[in-house]
Amino acid sequence: MIRPVFLPYLWMVFGCIAFTCMGNFTFALGHISAIGISLDWQIIAFFRAFLVFLFSLILALAFRINPVVIGSRSLWLRSIAGSVSLVCSFYALTKLQLSLVLTVTNMFPLWVALLSWPMLKKRPSLSDWVAVCIGIVGVGLIQKPHFSDNYLAIASAIIASFFTALAMIGLHKIKGVPTQAIVVHFSGVATALSLLILPFAPNVASTLGDMDFKILLLLLGVGISATIGQNFLTLAFSSGAPTKLSVVGLSQVVFAVIGDVLFWHKSLEITELIGISLILLPTGWVMLKSDPNLN
Repeated sequence: MIRPVFLPYLWMVFGCIAFTCMGNFTFALGHISAIGISLDWQIIAFFRAFLVFLFSLILALAFRINPVVIGSRSLWLRSIAGSVSLVCSFYALTKLQLSLVLTVTNMFPLWVALLSWPMLKKRPSLSDWVAVCIGIVGVGLIQKPHFSDNYLAIASAIIASFFTALAMIGLHKIKGVPTQAIVVHFSGVATALSLLILPFAPNVASTLGDMDFKILLLLLGVGISATIGQNFLTLAFSSGAPTKLSVVGLSQVVFAVIGDVLFWHKSLEITELIGISLILLPTGWVMLKSDPNLN
C-alpha cells in the first residue's frame, strides 16, 4: 500500500509523463508543414487552454464541485502566473526542439528554492539545495542550451520557468479549494489570456479552416494529456513540499528523452546518459526521504 506521504511525488511523476506527451503533440503540430499546414503557437496555446477548461469544467460538474470565480490571492497567483508560463512555453515549443525547451523550462526548481524563502518563509535545507543543483546539472548534460539558435525563444522558456515557480508556490498556499476547482480556474484564466493573443497569429481564419482530421486529433491529444497532467500536478503541489516536488519534476526531461528515442529517432550520447542518472538519483532520493518508513 502506498503511504499518503508518498502520494504527492507519485502524482508528480504521472503529471510529468502526461505533460511530456503534451509536449510531443505540440512539437508535432508545430512541425507538420510537410502536409501543407503548420499551426502557429497562438492557436495551439488557445486550444490547449480551452480544451483543458472544457474537460475540467465537465469533470467538476460531474463530481458536483462548484467552480471558483473570485477566489483568494493565492489562487489568482497560481492562475495568472501559470497562464503566462503556458503562453511563453508554447511559443518556445514551436520554435525549438522539445528537449531543449524542457531543459530550460525545468530550471524552475531553482526559482522555487529561491522564492520559497521570501514567499513561504521556508529556508531550503542544504540537502534540498544539493538535490536541486545535481538535478539541474543533469538537465544541462542532457541538452546544453544553444542560446545562439533563437534568443527570443530561449528567453521565453526562461520566463516560463520563472512564472511556473510563482504558480507552484501559489498552488502550495491554496487551502480548502478542491483540485478540480483550481484546475478550472487556472484553465479559464489561461483561455482568456490565450484568446487575447490569438488575433496576433497570422492568417488565423484560413488556418482554422484548413485543419484536417489528423491536426484535430493532435489538438485533442494536447487537451487530454494537458488535462491529466494539470490534475496530477495540482494534486501534488497542493499537498507536498514545493522544493522537493520540483526536483521530482525534473524527471520530465528523462521522459522527454525517451520520447525523442521512440518518436523522433534521437540517439542517446554518453553525456545524456550521465545527465539522466544525475536526474534520477536525486529524484529517487527525495522520494525515499519523504517516507521515513522507506529509509
